[in-house]
Amino acid sequence: MSGTANLISCNSSSVPPLKPSKRTQTLIRSQNLGVQTKPSSEFRGTVSKLSAFRTPDKISPRDRHFPLYNRKGSSQVCKSSLNDPDSEESGTVSEERDWTSSVLLLVLWGALLYYAFNLSPNQTPTQDLYFLKKLLNLKGDDGFRMNQILTSLWYIMGLWPLVYAMLLLPTGSSSKNKIPAWPFVVASVFGGVYVLLPYFALWSPPPPRVSEAELRRWPLNLLESKLTSGIAFLSGLALILYAVVLNGTDWTEFYQYFRESKFIHVMSLDFCLLSAFAPFWVYNDMTARKWYEKGWWLLPVSVVPFLGPSLYLFLRPSLSEIPVSTNPESSEPRQ
Repeated sequence: MSGTANLISCNSSSVPPLKPSKRTQTLIRSQNLGVQTKPSSEFRGTVSKLSAFRTPDKISPRDRHFPLYNRKGSSQVCKSSLNDPDSEESGTVSEERDWTSSVLLLVLWGALLYYAFNLSPNQTPTQDLYFLKKLLNLKGDDGFRMNQILTSLWYIMGLWPLVYAMLLLPTGSSSKNKIPAWPFVVASVFGGVYVLLPYFALWSPPPPRVSEAELRRWPLNLLESKLTSGIAFLSGLALILYAVVLNGTDWTEFYQYFRESKFIHVMSLDFCLLSAFAPFWVYNDMTARKWYEKGWWLLPVSVVPFLGPSLYLFLRPSLSEIPVSTNPESSEPRQ
């Protein structure tokens, strides 16, 4: 033991006792054989310093000479700054997050906003305002026939926030950075994917644990309901079928609107991006519910715009049927 001051910290734990070194094994073996071995002055100095961390009540002869190796059921782990100079810095182990995907999503978000405000077509601003008032029922029947594809797209965009709410709450929430998903979901009613992208970039798995009591309260009881997912799926199916069976004149007119109108152009891009990101969140929700082995075939189906994700939401198992995911105590190892 050197003359310099050494910092030794001992923390009680339930881990098994450390394996003694060869020198200590020799001393223990000699003690068991009844041979009295006089410890060296260096070893006595070590024992005297370590014994200061132990309680003075009834110390057995073995514990007096070998304080590092306690009796079964109570062990001590001692660390010395002399043997491990980086022990103070390595006390807290944290995983460094890979920010590559987050940076790419933020770049995509910025590029989309720049395109929407500066580069998207804007030849009919007055007509866009008129369309918006008609779709919001702020204008009465003035004899103008709205494009039915535009009308169907408008109502489907109103269903997308419900689909993403069922995908993000609670399995798409972040347990590490504590950023809630619901403000972004609520804002997506007005901003669509342009509001959700920042949350996608900041999202950090795994999701937080959910108790049975939380599943029975609003809004999770609504979002986990088969009735809610069934209404979303049937409504989207009716709207898409209505748009598909229309004649070619409506499609030609809608394409012309897409090339001239900022409102329709940006909303169409919003629909495409929401459809593109949905399969990832379907996969995330599927793995969180431990349903991948049975529901893997729904992953390629989720590529179908709106209908695929809404069908998955209708067929997926409820979180209440998966005790491992909902009960925090079930994931803790038994003592």
